[in-house]
Amino acid sequence: MRKVALIVGLAASLGFNNAQAVELTWKGDVRERWEVQRTLKDNTDTFSSSRSRTRVRLGVYSWINEELSAGVQLATGNDAVNETVSRNQSAGALFQPKNIYLNEAFVDYHPTALDGKVNLNLGKRDVTNTIIRVNNLVYDSDLTFEGATLQYGKDSSGKEKEGLIAIAGYYLLDSWSIDTRKDPTLYIAQAAYKGDVNDIRYMLGAGYNLYGSVNNISTTLDADKSGTGGGFVENTNTLNKGYKIVELFGNLGGQITETLPWNIYGQYAFNTANHTNNSAINENRRSAWLAGFMIGDAKQVGEWSLDAKYDHIESDSVFPYFTDSDRKVGAGTGSARPTATVNVKGFEVALAYHLIQNMTIGARYFAYNEIDKEALNPTLHQLQIDAVVKF
Repeated sequence: MRKVALIVGLAASLGFNNAQAVELTWKGDVRERWEVQRTLKDNTDTFSSSRSRTRVRLGVYSWINEELSAGVQLATGNDAVNETVSRNQSAGALFQPKNIYLNEAFVDYHPTALDGKVNLNLGKRDVTNTIIRVNNLVYDSDLTFEGATLQYGKDSSGKEKEGLIAIAGYYLLDSWSIDTRKDPTLYIAQAAYKGDVNDIRYMLGAGYNLYGSVNNISTTLDADKSGTGGGFVENTNTLNKGYKIVELFGNLGGQITETLPWNIYGQYAFNTANHTNNSAINENRRSAWLAGFMIGDAKQVGEWSLDAKYDHIESDSVFPYFTDSDRKVGAGTGSARPTATVNVKGFEVALAYHLIQNMTIGARYFAYNEIDKEALNPTLHQLQIDAVVKF
């Protein structure tokens, strides 16, 4: 990562007299992954897939002045609806080039009149820097929100400060140009407190996630938005469902030694939308939770980390396209559950080691099965081996 100061000469050449030096920060990472999946069906070992995957992200972030910053990031990815939380590209297709997408594009306004305590984010930004995110029960780490976010208690880079933290956000999930089809939306409100007691760090908080008009989410991205043509295909994964998700979250941590931290974390989510107003909801399957612990952080050369957690995610608890996609158990029955990211329970164990400066290697093992069993009783066993370079 390197910071450079550039003078905006183009603005001056066009006659603007207020061109200023802009400080730019470049950030990027490359992750190479080998992944193997095996699915047990009726206690029979069935090979699922073995693949090599790449994730690349490169962004530039500017501190324009004391009240304004902005960022743009490009990343690999996939434009399929059920890949909204993945930035991976699989090797193959006879060495064809991989797609690059606009992953972030935002401005951050932090007025000095409010002592830098309040940020207004506009545009598309990484989920962790946008809201308070403890783990991936409700939102996967690769997700980038699109809309407007008002933050209190975060700095302009998106990190939480000590004390009270509050978030209010409005995001468009899709946009239509006809009166008969309302735009699907997401509203988020969160509050948390971050502090420490006797060298023990903690954060405790709660949130509310309100999804609107999910019946108008199409499975085809090229559906005609004006209503004069075709292309709209009802998304059976969200049809006649509602999501009004109350979330509780927190973490607790400290130091075992000066270079070896520990952290315990947890999340709980409950969908308060009911069957009376949403005919496809099973009111007995609306809760989700995870709990885990981490030792070490592998931030410096020679350091390691161990992360282990257990997840329990019922079928109507969280929005299926935004939770972590790595724990898919199967393809579901027909088109009723194409993402297979809900109705799952199981555990993950991950180990990472900082091999050389800016490079870590690691492995993560997944063991998941379904809460409500489908035909053939599928169980997922998955291993991911990663090499990550940050710069």
